[in-house]
Amino acid sequence: MRIAVLRLVASVAAGLLVTTGVALLGERVMAQASLPLANLGIEHLDIVVPDPAASARFYARIFRTTLHQQPVRDTLRYFVLLGDLPADRQVGYIAIGAAQGRAPVIGHYCVLTKEYARDAFAAALRSAGLPSQATAPGPIGMWPDPDGLELQLFQPPAGLVTAAVTSPLPVEGEGVVSPRGVDHVLLQVSNLERSLAYYRALYGASTARPRDANGRVWFQLERGTRLGLEQTTGAPRIAHYAIRVAAFDRDALASRLRELGTRVLPSPDEADVLRFADDNGIVVELRVAPPG
Repeated sequence: MRIAVLRLVASVAAGLLVTTGVALLGERVMAQASLPLANLGIEHLDIVVPDPAASARFYARIFRTTLHQQPVRDTLRYFVLLGDLPADRQVGYIAIGAAQGRAPVIGHYCVLTKEYARDAFAAALRSAGLPSQATAPGPIGMWPDPDGLELQLFQPPAGLVTAAVTSPLPVEGEGVVSPRGVDHVLLQVSNLERSLAYYRALYGASTARPRDANGRVWFQLERGTRLGLEQTTGAPRIAHYAIRVAAFDRDALASRLRELGTRVLPSPDEADVLRFADDNGIVVELRVAPPG
């Protein structure tokens, strides 16, 4: 009888441990799945172009940087580092991939999060009544907004930690601007109110700022990065991106742009930025980083 009782007690105890473990696992999954995202700011963005090597050379003559590269199928993907590479290799960057017949475009932007699990995030989107079908295979995925504009999510360590090595691509001359990371991306959307509802759910209503003088709404994300929404009558797209940089010589940059066959663009809507088109017509802005 005593042995039977001991076995019963052990069985109950084991059951409690399993139940507790399942409960704790469930709590962890729910934490990963909750909205708004516990974001760590915009880390990188992706552009696709006809000739990635030529584009990488262009950017290496604008930014003081070290190019990296990664094999992708039968081509190379290049990475323009937006700062010095630290020991943990966690640094912002511009990824340059092959367009494969598409027009040059900003393909996606990437936000870091404290925790990320693809299935849990999809479940959170479904629960909130938001688009929840990823558009890329694998454990990461790409998450389209109501207009199909794509967000990538990473949980650190991410990005260049495993993806790239220093590129031997020859570059003529050096860059003239020192990058300090992504400042913002601007999305042009077909229905501003619908997109506002989506991004408030994604990043939290408290991150949205009042409309500015141009009718844009900016979401203030972590690490000083921002996501902008602007109503458009054309096709929705990621219209431009901005890089935070150290103070620089504007005349030297204007001269370099002329050498590269492009030029400074007018920016009456944002007088504190310098705007230009890259060698594929993608609009880039430079914004001097605040002290400290």
